[in-house]
Amino acid sequence: MNFFSLFSNNYPIQTLGENQEISTLCFDSRQAKEGSVFFAIPGTQVDGHQFIPQVIESGCKAFVVERMPDNIPANISIIQVKDANEALAEAAKSFYGNPSQKVNLVGITGTNGKTTTVTLLYDLFTQLGNRCGLISTVQNKINGQIIPSTHTTPDALQLNKLLAEMVQAGCTHIFMEVSSHAVVQKRIHGLTFKVGIFSNITRDHLDFHQTFDEYIKAKKGFFDALGKDSFALTNVDDKRGEVMLQNTKAQKKTFGILNIADFKGKVLANEITGLQLDFDKKTFHAQLIGNFNAYNLLCIYATAILLGEKQEEVILQLSTLRTAPGRFEQFVGRDGKMAIVDYAHTPDALENVLKTIQAIRNKTQKIITVVGCGGNRDSGKRPIMAEISAQLSDYVVLTSDNPRLENPEVILSQMEAGIPKEKKLAYKIISDRHLAIEKAISEIAQANDIVLVAGKGHETYQDIQGVKHHFDDKEEVNKWL
Repeated sequence: MNFFSLFSNNYPIQTLGENQEISTLCFDSRQAKEGSVFFAIPGTQVDGHQFIPQVIESGCKAFVVERMPDNIPANISIIQVKDANEALAEAAKSFYGNPSQKVNLVGITGTNGKTTTVTLLYDLFTQLGNRCGLISTVQNKINGQIIPSTHTTPDALQLNKLLAEMVQAGCTHIFMEVSSHAVVQKRIHGLTFKVGIFSNITRDHLDFHQTFDEYIKAKKGFFDALGKDSFALTNVDDKRGEVMLQNTKAQKKTFGILNIADFKGKVLANEITGLQLDFDKKTFHAQLIGNFNAYNLLCIYATAILLGEKQEEVILQLSTLRTAPGRFEQFVGRDGKMAIVDYAHTPDALENVLKTIQAIRNKTQKIITVVGCGGNRDSGKRPIMAEISAQLSDYVVLTSDNPRLENPEVILSQMEAGIPKEKKLAYKIISDRHLAIEKAISEIAQANDIVLVAGKGHETYQDIQGVKHHFDDKEEVNKWL
């Protein structure tokens, strides 16, 4: 492919040098070589422009920059752009043949429920006879083949490459999570979405966005970019649901349980055996538990109908769906003790899970919650998480999550500040997560009690001082049950 042809005629660029043949794209200087295009991206910690001299030494002769470097050798070709992240997405789209235009691409954004929703959409559409792709926090899939996942939404280069592989494999439907980071960093720029979904929004990622308004603005940016041939589907029961649709060119659709909506749901029963639901006057039993899953299923139902699937078939398959890994996964021991592993790592998600457990337990069952907060993330939610746990549980064990580069004792101290005075005798701090889960299940919980292990869900590691150690909440739960 020719260097300058990576960008459409209406994309603003300034060029210098010859239109060279190129074979790879990269933004990591260590991957640059002869035939590469190197994108100099200013990052939060390092600026790609500083690596241009060593990239030239590696044999790379084509560059995309925001700032023209000094002392450019004669054989170097350069494109100057206003936004290198956006340019990378634009180039990746062209380099891989604009794969998102060749499939039904569905993206979902929101604070909670993204992973569950895309995973269940993948399962539903596969069961309906379609060849599908999945891009999620837990894992990526191409027609059942699992590909490890490292980010909620991959970078623009990896994302377009993955989409192209899915198209090559014959996928007709692709379901992906769209994080707020991905919107701001232009990872999804230029993609053609058939459906864009908004689930809900509560406090999260303020370490990155700084303010809640900026977080909302990031989510809204996804819908602002949708085209007129797309559907913008929003949760009308979230007070910011309709805000997401204000500037979109897409066809506006709503789903809801409490308010009037295009796709209307009703929870008839919420029990330990599952949900009894009514969607558009069709009743069925779902194996998933909790009002939050009623919203997830309603969203999935609405998406399927918008994509042309038959209502009767969709309802039939919805009743067979099971939860995504690490999302309200239940484990039962021989003495009747139950453990629930859930990814809940925001105040709203934790409150939803605990209220669901309260709704399905019997009067004799106590709730013991094991919970921590991640390091190098929004510290303001730490006392809030502890307070919610204390108010909605009979006993709380505060423990380490992924402390990352922070001192776990400092994190736990900040959490402890949220424990109400009247609950001071109903909690303990056990920094070691192995020991915390053991004590909660083996010593604190009695027969038939319920232990919630919250915060890590599907993760199989614990990040301590930059090193990821193997740790799986589900393994620990099974060990002590």
